[in-house]
Amino acid sequence: MSNRSMDRRSFLGYAAAAAGMALLPETLWAAKGKHGPSRPFGAKPNVIFILADDLGCGDVGCYGETRIKTPNIDALAGQGVRCTEAYASAAVCTPSRYGLLTGRYYWRIQRAWNWDLLIDDGQPTIASVLKSAGYATACLGKWHLGFCRQAPDYNGVLKPGPLEVGFDYYFGTPRTHNEPPFVFVENHQVVGLDKNDPLVIIPPDKTPKGQGWGHGISVGAKAAHAARPVDQIDIILAQKAVQFIESNKDHPFFLYLPLLAPHVPLAPSKRFQGTSQAGVYGDYIQELDWCVGEVLGTLDRLGLADNTLVVVASDNGAINDRDVFATGHRPNDRLLGQKTDAWEGGSRVPLIARWPGRIPQHSTCDRMLTLLDMMPTLGAAAGVTLPTRAGPDALNQWPVLTHPDAPAVRKEMVYQGIYGFALHSGDWVFLPKQGSQGVTTDPKMTWAMSFKELGFKNSDYDAQGKIKPNAPPGQLYNLARDPWQTENLYNREPDRVRKMARRLEELTNR
Repeated sequence: MSNRSMDRRSFLGYAAAAAGMALLPETLWAAKGKHGPSRPFGAKPNVIFILADDLGCGDVGCYGETRIKTPNIDALAGQGVRCTEAYASAAVCTPSRYGLLTGRYYWRIQRAWNWDLLIDDGQPTIASVLKSAGYATACLGKWHLGFCRQAPDYNGVLKPGPLEVGFDYYFGTPRTHNEPPFVFVENHQVVGLDKNDPLVIIPPDKTPKGQGWGHGISVGAKAAHAARPVDQIDIILAQKAVQFIESNKDHPFFLYLPLLAPHVPLAPSKRFQGTSQAGVYGDYIQELDWCVGEVLGTLDRLGLADNTLVVVASDNGAINDRDVFATGHRPNDRLLGQKTDAWEGGSRVPLIARWPGRIPQHSTCDRMLTLLDMMPTLGAAAGVTLPTRAGPDALNQWPVLTHPDAPAVRKEMVYQGIYGFALHSGDWVFLPKQGSQGVTTDPKMTWAMSFKELGFKNSDYDAQGKIKPNAPPGQLYNLARDPWQTENLYNREPDRVRKMARRLEELTNR
């Protein structure tokens, strides 16, 4: 195992009726007549992809965490493969999720986003590829990729959206639960919306002081807002997932389950409050683990586990929080940086996969892979041939997941922070500029923990967390020898810097 792996610590009880929602009709859940007759056991595998929101490598028991209990995720890892070199293509939600579903780097879009649908008409997605092969498809959870072809009107028909890019059914939140509108959307409409009580979004610059999370608020639509209780969101999504699996047990299905924990606001339901040793943050992750357990338990109960590929991952690294740090917990372990950064803490994520009999049990994979790679990887697992233009930046990682000691498929990738890029090539990471390319080294971001507060060690910074006057203009790290990115080798490796700078420019400008 590589010394860059993180084995060490150093490194349905809640009914939908409670929210005023009826169960989805059986004919819609199962999409009967659309995906063919019942299949024999052992035919096409079911595929479930569970995506946590801002879950760090230090948040999960199977990666070394002890203050937070994640028995279901840990059991999944024991029954499959735990990846220690898995990355998101971006250190924040939307570009990471775009890359996951399309196999294409987000920065290739090169257009402003006004909360409209980012996926183009006819652009292949994991869902559309599997749907074309006879799979029932559902997205249940945080979408965050927009609706409509211009700024959406949440009082109207939200189309195009998830259904137009390959999903038979959608239920979830349009954005994160700290962004308006604070409602559920089902297919093309807001759940519980009363036409006589319209939903109004107040932008950030007009939001009363002390309200919202800096993204604005939504008002009106009393019933619609009440239908999405903030401390029940993931519980409701887990129940919806159980219903979808039950209704599609006789034919292949693809379930994309992007849960909201542990993204802020930290809102675990009452039964999980006070259950961890890492404060509310840890409680929320233990609720997330419970949701994973509901899905796994349903597969066991229905006899589907042996013919289902389950993947659990995170959309990017964790954001570091002062209250969480006060408990002694480190969400990203010792990785440099956090969500938003192009340093390792922003993009390295936990990723676990299980398919009994196909993926070896109790295995660890230290080969580089990225969420970008999921389209051809899941397609290969399902025996599906991808369209010619599908996943232009993606590589098939199925050989590595099934044989963790096999040669690496991916040799390089680009990370995207909110202010710039990093190129990961082999054991090396290159950043063309100083700093984290995110909030960690941005003095304007006072809400975030700074470099000094986090206690990081890096040769470019002094004891006060200030960049040194003689610090190089860019950064170069050897992760094999220095996984925590403590020593910048930029000035010692000028040839490598020039080569990687040219390669990063090639990749980001083609």
